[in-house]
Amino acid sequence: MNPNTTTITPTFNTIAPTTPASPPPTTTLQPTPPVDPNAAPCSGRPFDAFLQLKNGSIYAFRGEYFFELDDKSILPGYPKLIQDVWGIPGPIDAAFTRINCQGKSYIFKGNKYWRFDGDVLDEDYPRDISVGFDGIPDDIDAAFAIPAPSHRGREKAYFFKGEKYHQYEFKQQPSHEECVLMSRSSPSVLFTRYTDLFCDQTWEDLFAELFGGPYSSHDIGARYTSRDWHGIRSPVDAAMVGRVYLSPKPTPSSPPPSRRRGSRRRRPNRRRGHRGRHSRHVLFDDFWGYDDWFDYSHFSDMMEEMPTEEQKSTPVQNVYFFKRDKYYRVDLQTKRVDSASPPYPRSIAKYWLGCKQEDTSDSSRAEKK
Repeated sequence: MNPNTTTITPTFNTIAPTTPASPPPTTTLQPTPPVDPNAAPCSGRPFDAFLQLKNGSIYAFRGEYFFELDDKSILPGYPKLIQDVWGIPGPIDAAFTRINCQGKSYIFKGNKYWRFDGDVLDEDYPRDISVGFDGIPDDIDAAFAIPAPSHRGREKAYFFKGEKYHQYEFKQQPSHEECVLMSRSSPSVLFTRYTDLFCDQTWEDLFAELFGGPYSSHDIGARYTSRDWHGIRSPVDAAMVGRVYLSPKPTPSSPPPSRRRGSRRRRPNRRRGHRGRHSRHVLFDDFWGYDDWFDYSHFSDMMEEMPTEEQKSTPVQNVYFFKRDKYYRVDLQTKRVDSASPPYPRSIAKYWLGCKQEDTSDSSRAEKK
């Protein structure tokens, strides 16, 4: 080999074998947990209780949840858990607020009841129903309270269970000193609505007819709901007293003159006198005091023929009964379901919750016609 010859050694670029790329991890979509029907406002499920606090706030309780309502629909931020706000595990049985200067609210469940000042629990509660409400059974379905007919009278409460109801008369009323103190620190809006009418002494006899005389018995015993409350089928799910209001009504002592059989005068058209009743979508019409509070068409003929001095107003107190997905409005004095258009029962979802479309999948809870 020639020493001047350069030996060139070939070089090789060694490429390491590549590992096949692993496929991207597959993401498994977890099924969305079903929404509790009790938490869905428009599910059509029945409500356990309705409660109006002394400041006017209205709450609807269903299952473990509750909703706050305004004059149109459910307020934002609801539902909330009953346990988180009221300290009571849901569901509850019934609730009401006493219509006096204190305006205490009561919630019932099983054999216990809780008393609140607004939404603040009073000391030494809960208590046994048998102790605080003698003669009232446990596990009630619904309840509501009405004011005293006068300063000499006593407040009452109605309790419903199964096919029967009980009337209870409160043994203790707030003293004048307590009322003065409460009126300054935390006045009851509910009670003020009544006292504005009570101040007129001419109403005393009429309020006695509405809410009972000042010397009525403490306990009338259990009576059948369907026998006394005409148009209501027991059992009911919930109840709540409405606002007292004045309605035009002729005095009983001066009945309207009878019309001749051949009279051609036509009965006033309801739609003409109540423009927009069917097309207007204002909720709570018959609770918040709009034109549906009272169907004036019942008195249209009489009021046209009566002298002006005979047209006097009378106080009317409504009670609302809730059953399944419907509700009824009842006149407390006559204990009859009101005649109105549209007729009762009406949809809770539409008129109280603001639901544009109701979920009717649960046909077992639909009101049977």
